[in-house]
Amino acid sequence: MTDLVTFGETMLRLSPPGDERVETADEYDVDVAGAESNVAVAAQRLGLDAAWLSKVPDSPVGRRVTSELRQHGVTVDVAESPDGRLGTYYLESGDVPRGNNVIYDRANAAVTTATPDELPTERVREATAFHTTGITPGLSETLFETTRDLLSLASEAGTTTTFDLNYRSKVWDPAEARAAVEALFPDVDVLFTAQRDAEHVLGRDGDAEAIARGLQAEFDFDVTVVTRGSEGALAAIDDEVYEQPTFEATDDHPVGTGDSFVGGFLSRFVDGADVPTSLEYGAATAALKRSIPGDIAVVTPGEVESVIDGATAAISR
Repeated sequence: MTDLVTFGETMLRLSPPGDERVETADEYDVDVAGAESNVAVAAQRLGLDAAWLSKVPDSPVGRRVTSELRQHGVTVDVAESPDGRLGTYYLESGDVPRGNNVIYDRANAAVTTATPDELPTERVREATAFHTTGITPGLSETLFETTRDLLSLASEAGTTTTFDLNYRSKVWDPAEARAAVEALFPDVDVLFTAQRDAEHVLGRDGDAEAIARGLQAEFDFDVTVVTRGSEGALAAIDDEVYEQPTFEATDDHPVGTGDSFVGGFLSRFVDGADVPTSLEYGAATAALKRSIPGDIAVVTPGEVESVIDGATAAISR
């Protein structure tokens, strides 16, 4: 039985060296990048048996993705399509005032046509946990339906369902996103959301604790995790609220930090650890990711535990 199954799109990320502009660059670093596969890799590297489900083109670029994920130990269980393409995105880095910029090129990607009958749904039924994000249902109407069906199937089978809101303004607007994700919430057990996304997309106000308690009360989540950037994370479960500060880290490679937090959290939570321990692992994994190029947290349990050693524990109040 697989511990954690994830479902979603994975792309190739093309990054000009240094602060070069895309329109003038003549070389790029190439990385595999996808929210759900990032989570699967982090969880796998930290001790879970993780699998990633998706649909990719039957082509060399599709195999570029699947082969790299397998190198990290993730079970890759995908539909291979003769049609469609693999999505890409360009990451253009720049200092203030320019900042970083993401440019998507993902139209007509093979994954946008993925349906449950093409996927190994038995793996979802038999898993301990199933994870996806709010990016996936925003990519096509078909993927919204598939995401809804997989969450429902997992919930009915007793598989713990986890969902990261993970809002992307270049995918859809806040009103569209809110309507879609709130339609999925009845089948979600554990919700992850950045505080800014809860405010901007879900229309929540108040501090992180008020947001977490409000979402938990309205949608009956088992656990609600709100991340707050440099202020750390907070989780509400039953009548308890736990806070976890961030660990000291560079800001050299921030892309993928949120996925690394989720992967670290789930690596312990799915294995039976309590919420404070899971928060620590999530925060430590995220801190390590900021020192690692690319989207994927190439970390080990020993490295995560060395970050945690001597740090302030989560606060129960």
